[in-house]
Amino acid sequence: MTILNRDEAKAILDKVVGFSKAEACEANLSGGRNGNIRYARNSVSTSGSVDDMQLVVQSNFGKRSGTATINEFDEASLEKVVRRAEALAKLAPENPEFMPILGPQGEYLKSKAHFASTAGIDAAYRAKAASDSIGPSRKKKLVAAGFLQDNDGFDAVRNSKGLFAYHRSSDVEFSVTVRTEDGTGSGWVSRDYSDASKLDTGRASQVAIDKAIGSSKARAIEPGKYTVILEPAASSNLIGNMFGSFDARQADEGRSFLSKKGGGTKLGEKLVDERISIWSDPSNPDVPAAPWQGDGQRREKTMWIENGVVKNLFYSRFWAQKKDTKPIPFPANGIMKGGTKTTEQLVAETEKGILVTRTWYIRMVDPQTLLLTGLTRDGTFFVENGKIAFPIKNMRFNESPIIMLNNIEDLGKPVRQDGNMIPPMRIRDFTFSSLSDAV
Repeated sequence: MTILNRDEAKAILDKVVGFSKAEACEANLSGGRNGNIRYARNSVSTSGSVDDMQLVVQSNFGKRSGTATINEFDEASLEKVVRRAEALAKLAPENPEFMPILGPQGEYLKSKAHFASTAGIDAAYRAKAASDSIGPSRKKKLVAAGFLQDNDGFDAVRNSKGLFAYHRSSDVEFSVTVRTEDGTGSGWVSRDYSDASKLDTGRASQVAIDKAIGSSKARAIEPGKYTVILEPAASSNLIGNMFGSFDARQADEGRSFLSKKGGGTKLGEKLVDERISIWSDPSNPDVPAAPWQGDGQRREKTMWIENGVVKNLFYSRFWAQKKDTKPIPFPANGIMKGGTKTTEQLVAETEKGILVTRTWYIRMVDPQTLLLTGLTRDGTFFVENGKIAFPIKNMRFNESPIIMLNNIEDLGKPVRQDGNMIPPMRIRDFTFSSLSDAV
């Protein structure tokens, strides 16, 4: 059995810690079932599921650490992996940034991240999900290629100071690309949920189908600065780069867009438009996440940007100790405040601009300004007088999310995208640098 309840997981971890002869011991146990189905050219190519469980043991002697992993759980094997971690620790050099294991963290936030609807996904469900996507595409003489992956599992941690934490979770992710037979039109959509009852692959695929038909035989326009309407999938990759860059150490060391010239950070300073607020919250019902990180450190609801002002940075335990401040763990999700409008309403209120379905192949150009480069893909459209006028060829962009969030015209209603809550947004002066012939 690869999914253990709280008591079962604790029983194994208690044994592991009990075998330890090190100064400190920490053990992480995780397991679950992962299923998937993949299709291309309107035909299923692979499908399957994997059940696995593994134990990771870290032993410490002073500032020396050793780690060993195993997926056998009889008592002899559990003792063997502990001894292996201890032997490696004695061989390891001292870690100058070593931090001791944590004691009990008190009560964690409640996070409902596990759903029976997702845990119950089986081969028949996956087959129907693929069929519901392939059927409408084939009917329109289009070609679909998609992937569905579902996960049901648990994570647990226990250490020799008495800390114990357990979290159960489930999620399902679906994406499909639909293309015209001549390859001139392409549409794409993705959905991810903790609760599989919210997923309708047929309805989602219709979005990609409409984009594929609508984007056929796109026209070229001149690159330059344009007003853009970014669908959540288009802005997610850009905003996600910013979500993951609120590291205090990088800012303190002058390597970040949050570094100030001459030293210090931009903590407490206005960074973007005052309509922008971004936070993380593992207990959020739309994007639930683990209320603790790998070492058992408690995650709380944390405001990163409030009304445009930088409110917090995440501090590793080592860097927090060095700076004599409270450690703040890396966020498990990102939630951005928005409005009530749909993408269609933002388009309807746009006199002239470009609707971007998706951005991809994004690369960092300058971490100190957060300048990114990437390409549009799978349906890019010119908007005129509140309506989609015609499809346009894809373009390369060079843009910083910081500049982007200072050029906000309007924000729509946030939706779940890539495990975050992201609104569609209309932005002025978005920079396109060159054309791309790729569909």
